[in-house]
Amino acid sequence: MPKNSHVVIVGAGIIGASLAWHLVRAGARVTIIEAGAAGGVATSISFGWLNASWGNPEPYFRLRIRSMAEWRRLEREVPGLPVSWSGGLIWDLPPDKLADFAREHVSWGYGIRSVDRKEAARLEPQLANAPEFALHVAEEGAAEPLTASRALMAAAVAGGAKLLEGRRVTSIRMGGHGVASVETDAGPIAADMVAIAAGVETPSLLATAGLELPLSTPPGMLVTSRPHRRLLGGLVMAPELHMRQTTDGRLVAGGDFEGNVPRENIAEAAATLFSAMQRMLRAGEELSFDRHLLGHRPVPGDGFPAVGAAPGIDGLYVAVMHSGMTLAPAIARFLADEMSGGRRDPLLSPYGLERFAQAKVSAP
Repeated sequence: MPKNSHVVIVGAGIIGASLAWHLVRAGARVTIIEAGAAGGVATSISFGWLNASWGNPEPYFRLRIRSMAEWRRLEREVPGLPVSWSGGLIWDLPPDKLADFAREHVSWGYGIRSVDRKEAARLEPQLANAPEFALHVAEEGAAEPLTASRALMAAAVAGGAKLLEGRRVTSIRMGGHGVASVETDAGPIAADMVAIAAGVETPSLLATAGLELPLSTPPGMLVTSRPHRRLLGGLVMAPELHMRQTTDGRLVAGGDFEGNVPRENIAEAAATLFSAMQRMLRAGEELSFDRHLLGHRPVPGDGFPAVGAAPGIDGLYVAVMHSGMTLAPAIARFLADEMSGGRRDPLLSPYGLERFAQAKVSAP
């Protein structure tokens, strides 16, 4: 990347904010464009869990582990970043699969230990019914999604980045074989490079440059309580729901609706989830409902991140994924390095856009 190149980032969620901060440090002139407010859409409904947990092949596990280490680096370098490494108690799988998960991840170096009911109750004494068998992962934690993304954005702006809120990017404009500008609802903005970190809006923006990207957008719901005295020591991953307590004392729960939150009865679904959280805690009846959040998670076609240069288009880059909270620091650092000097980190090698067979580029 030539000195003082102008990079436009579309999206001011956790990925866009982290990328902006890393690019500013690399010497780029950065403009971040966000249709709403800083913090983005998917980030605002994130549970905030930082983990390298079950269900992933080893290469993806390695990327997630690296990103957890990058979160610890950001804690030292970015003022006001709200991260808590409280550990997690996990039993949201059948016992045989839970044991298989533990064996596999221990062999990969993950800090997992098995606990019985007595130890689970010691770790989380406010659970109404501690599990007979669970796993404890001491190195996992959580970040407060909006606060973290806004802290990164503030640090990027302090370093010289320009943030444009309430401005929607409608298309990508080309010049020759590469990016020339983005068109917004307030007019064009010239760019040497464009990075799309717009979550569920990514495919429609890429389509204006002739690129197809398969993306599903399953809904997700969180419910939160009003601030309360400390009831949880760490993250709790139970079959019924996942829950944690925020730095300001709110209890947050996310349920598995298998991608099908009942839209006609959203308030009822939220009340049901909140009641389930109350029943799981000894003092659950003390909790007061605050609000629910419903949003859509950006999930590339094969479930893994889509990160890197757009095939056949000079200067156009993409960063879209679920688990953006865990992955944001590593993805942003690696992508900033790639944009700055063309070096692609080996941990990103499985996640380029070219892997999608249906991806195709045509002249815009």
